[in-house]
Amino acid sequence: MAHFNAPKFYNELKNNTIGRFNSVVSTSFGISIAIFGAIASLGFLTFGETCSGLILNNYSSKDLLMSLSRVAVAISIVFSYPLAFVGVRDGLLDLMNVEAKDRTNSKLNKLTVGILSVVTFFALKVKDLSFVLSFGGATLGNALIYVYPALMFRGAVRKMGDKASNALKREVNVAMASAGLGVTMGVIGTKMAIKSLFA
Repeated sequence: MAHFNAPKFYNELKNNTIGRFNSVVSTSFGISIAIFGAIASLGFLTFGETCSGLILNNYSSKDLLMSLSRVAVAISIVFSYPLAFVGVRDGLLDLMNVEAKDRTNSKLNKLTVGILSVVTFFALKVKDLSFVLSFGGATLGNALIYVYPALMFRGAVRKMGDKASNALKREVNVAMASAGLGVTMGVIGTKMAIKSLFA
């Protein structure tokens, strides 16, 4: 939920130095990994190989604590939506070359209503989310994880020109290999997603 908001978090961080930002990110990820690891381990130790993709589905619907957990998950999804939404809205504004000083509340509100209207329209029309998720993961997910970072890194090294070290220049090759892997997995995933429509 946070990777596309990283620049925004960096800008809003008090005394925003790279070292301080790295410290915040490392600490946050460390805590998150520990919590997720503990919960995943407990779920697997409880149900073993019969674990459902959503561990709460393994518990009885009559279990009060698990019902409260389901409500907590729903609340988490609802309140994490704005994080993803702000990333989309800011990205659209960047694509339209709208300067930060021109991003008035009126413009932001109109764009928010417009985007939410489109999203709501498709949410009412699309009945099978599995295709949307698999196709989106194969295309946009792979691009965001493997392709775009590699291209940005290559661009940054090129801008450095002669100041770029030989190690950085060699690392560009590794990054581009990663991008190639992402494209390959994206093509395979896209084919599988489209194939599932006709299965």
